[in-house]
Amino acid sequence: MATLTIESGAVARVALNRPEVRNAFNDEVIAELTQAFSQLGQDPDVRAIVLAASGPAFCAGADLNWMRRMADYTDAENLADAAQLAEMLHVIYTCPKPTVARIQGDVYAGGMGLVAACDMAVSVATANYCLSEVKLGLYPATISPYVIRAMGARAAHRYFLTAERFDAAEALRIGFVHSVVPAGQLDGQVAEITKALVNASPNAVKECKTLLHDVAGKDIDTALIAHTVQGIASIRASAEGREGVQSFLQKRKPNWLV
Repeated sequence: MATLTIESGAVARVALNRPEVRNAFNDEVIAELTQAFSQLGQDPDVRAIVLAASGPAFCAGADLNWMRRMADYTDAENLADAAQLAEMLHVIYTCPKPTVARIQGDVYAGGMGLVAACDMAVSVATANYCLSEVKLGLYPATISPYVIRAMGARAAHRYFLTAERFDAAEALRIGFVHSVVPAGQLDGQVAEITKALVNASPNAVKECKTLLHDVAGKDIDTALIAHTVQGIASIRASAEGREGVQSFLQKRKPNWLV
């Protein structure tokens, strides 16, 4: 059985497909996710990517068999292994296409990094979340930049240090997910978000993702102000920028919707 299923199209779908191990990832899954998001991110026909999973859990983190192998790794092997995980997360986070996590079940440990690396997250109300690493004598180092950005430092202090499990309502409260719905409404909510993404200017969405990464958390100094001034001037002069404004003034659809 394939560890991933991939469906291309305007809204592409990448689904973890290891329900027998609660979609836990290993080095093979990491390599396949890296490749999938790299390729879809460069596909001009793809406008958004949904990260999903099969079975009752979204992702339980690292696969136990993989962790057993890691116990015998040398320092160099551990570094190389961690670097592959870090690359996967960075590829998802910096993917030029907007990404939506469709969370149909529990998210644990490294799975939290997958969700946090996506731009948006929609969760079923029954999903539980947990950063369980400290219970195993570990800590969530590689996923921490993404998870802290997603839930905020204050919430991270609690859930990193206690390894408490929390529910979808709490995930919503701290901003880790954007909406929580009953299972029967999950696909509808994801479709509503992806429709909005597909209706937007492809170039503007791509540039907006870059803007978010450039601006978030930075000091509002003269350099940042100059960067944003240059950004709006450049996108106003772009083909899609001109088309978008003209179509609005002429009360017609822009050409990326025709």
